[in-house]
Amino acid sequence: MVIVIMGVIGAAMMAFLRPALNAYFDGRLRADQADQADTALRRMLRDVRRAVPNSLRVPAAQCFELVPTTSGGRYRMAPDVKNDSPVGCASGSSNNCSAWIDPSNASGGSSVFDALTPLSSTPVAGDWVVINNQNGNDVYDGVNRSAISVVANAPQTTQGVHRINMSALQVSPGYDGGRFQVVSKDEQSVFYICSGADGSVDARGNGKGTLYRLKRNFTATYPSSCPSTAGATVLATRVKSCAFVYDPNQGATQQSGFLWMDLELASNNESSHLAVGAHVLNVP
Repeated sequence: MVIVIMGVIGAAMMAFLRPALNAYFDGRLRADQADQADTALRRMLRDVRRAVPNSLRVPAAQCFELVPTTSGGRYRMAPDVKNDSPVGCASGSSNNCSAWIDPSNASGGSSVFDALTPLSSTPVAGDWVVINNQNGNDVYDGVNRSAISVVANAPQTTQGVHRINMSALQVSPGYDGGRFQVVSKDEQSVFYICSGADGSVDARGNGKGTLYRLKRNFTATYPSSCPSTAGATVLATRVKSCAFVYDPNQGATQQSGFLWMDLELASNNESSHLAVGAHVLNVP
């Protein structure tokens, strides 16, 4: 009798407890999925917002490329007529002479300049200076970037914060923005690739795709398809579907673009679908 009664009580309890337990585990699974998707989207969003203006390249709906920056600021655009000694000295010719970028110097370009603003991260030799990336492929081609050779404090406080030496760079004659970006030698460009996500799940109800972050060197040729993921870092697994849609809002000023990022993860037939839009600042 005791065994029968305990069996009845156990069966009754399971009828009430099982749905609650299933709901708990399903909720935890969806929370884990949402957290993984949110982390991946935030990482992509951070890179998009700190990318070189107009550097986004989207060869397919499952991948996109950009050139991330480490810092940037304003450069000196003209000599310091008040503090230079002697007045009229050549750019960066001595510690008593300011260094500026002269777009009108078509003979050899500029090889030294004073950074007027503090940099969030001090560049090192081998990093790249990028100026006036109006055309999307220029930074990949090397038209408007130059390798840094020396970074030091400005010789005089009136000259700026840093004095940066680089390979000679001819800045577009019509550019008067006075802005530059710094790109790390160790992370010249970044590709986000969603591989294997075809919108379906496997026999276990898991998404079949993986989201990767691939670092690579500048590649002049505009990609015609998503590259190989060999050597890439995994950002998210069990990806069911993803899509990246970019509107560059092309025009004379290229002031802004818009990137839509859509990511769906699935595990054990439970799925989480997150999407985010990013305004892309394209003012060079």
